[in-house]
Amino acid sequence: MTKRIGIYPGTFDPITKGHLHIIKRASKLVDVLIVSVAENANKKPLFDHEERLAMVQADIDNMERVSDCDIQVRSFNKLLIDYAHEVNAGCVFRGLRAVSDFDYEFQMTGMNIHLAPDIETVFLMAADQWQFVSSSFIKEIHALDGEVADFVTPATLDALNKKQG
Repeated sequence: MTKRIGIYPGTFDPITKGHLHIIKRASKLVDVLIVSVAENANKKPLFDHEERLAMVQADIDNMERVSDCDIQVRSFNKLLIDYAHEVNAGCVFRGLRAVSDFDYEFQMTGMNIHLAPDIETVFLMAADQWQFVSSSFIKEIHALDGEVADFVTPATLDALNKKQG
């Protein structure tokens, strides 16, 4: 039997509880979920690539599982659809929080369908408590000594404290 493989790509700078919620939900839909951490130096991340990989892996290792899905953390630095083909993924999971997310994702999905019609994009709406949470907000609030413990795991908060402290 062929395994259903999906990818959930992102920069994860840092990973949030909203990301983890999407990972849990996506893991119910595939046999293998590859959480793909983009190198994406163009975004000028706070955490370097290795730090982001380690944070994502630590949070997934400590996450309550909701399925028997094999969740893997991997790095990627290429066109998303090329990467999806490389790992034999049939779908790409994307989280949506707001209308602004939808506009960007709609455009990207249209291009991906044109380039790779065999790869499906699956949108998962963020739960109410995570709709306003973004990695950018987390970094900004934390840098200004605001409280972000409700939005990230203790391990990620510790990493933020070490990086911005």
